[in-house]
Amino acid sequence: MQGKVEEKIEKLEDAIVESSIWEKLNEFLSLHVDFTEEISVSIKDLLVISFVIFITTVVLRIVFKILTKRLPEHDKGKFSVVYGYFRWLIYVIILLITLNAIGVNVTAVFAASAALLIGIGLALQTFFQDIISGVFILIDQSAHVGDIIEIDGKVGRVEEIKLRTTRAVTIDNKVLIIPNHLYLTNSLYNWTQNGTTTRESVSVGVAYGSDVELVKKLLLQAAKEHPKVLKFPPPLVLFTDFADSSLNFKLVFTLNDSFTAAIPQSEIRFKINKLFKDNNISIPFPQRDVHIIKDSHEENPN
Repeated sequence: MQGKVEEKIEKLEDAIVESSIWEKLNEFLSLHVDFTEEISVSIKDLLVISFVIFITTVVLRIVFKILTKRLPEHDKGKFSVVYGYFRWLIYVIILLITLNAIGVNVTAVFAASAALLIGIGLALQTFFQDIISGVFILIDQSAHVGDIIEIDGKVGRVEEIKLRTTRAVTIDNKVLIIPNHLYLTNSLYNWTQNGTTTRESVSVGVAYGSDVELVKKLLLQAAKEHPKVLKFPPPLVLFTDFADSSLNFKLVFTLNDSFTAAIPQSEIRFKINKLFKDNNISIPFPQRDVHIIKDSHEENPN
């Protein structure tokens, strides 16, 4: 009997000790850290915040791996930097939601930083538009290094795609810096997305009465004799219009480098001009016939 009593006493003492430890732990976790008069966070709240941030980090890493799974290696580094900006933004959002859930007055946080956030937001509005556009370029692969693009009437070969801008070089070797947000507000023409070959053309008009079959033959000859014109698909000639002063034709041919298309086009025009002169085909200029009709009822000054 005495042994049982002693055993119960020991269990009671252990329970009291455990209860005391738990109470002390609760007291410790309930300690508050006062940042301002309106913002106070307990130790327990800090642990909850740390756990939420840890879970968020794990989820973000999984999302990052999914998004970069199909990206080329040279684009993963750029996307990683961009993703870093958005990761911190997500952390801030999650932190505010967690603070609100544990009872912290989030309104006070916003009130304290509202003016600063508005100023920063206005100053960085275009910057973030460029960053977002850079992300879209990397994800949907609308442009690659080496592509020939046309945007806002400007044509260039893409040399580098950065986070905020795209660097291209024009045909006259001028550097074209394109803010990435222009991809969202303008139509982008990628000349080489379907391949490096493009269809180019040269238009010319000949005088009425010219032998149109001979004109067609000479135009095809000018294209076929040029070394940069591809044999397949073969050049073709379109009779485009009966204009006021001329019969209009378009010579269509294929090049392997559309970026320098202006040079072969110019050389083909020289060749066409020579062939037309050798075969007595004239290229007219606009003309107007003016007829002066004298009024028969006009009084004779004599």
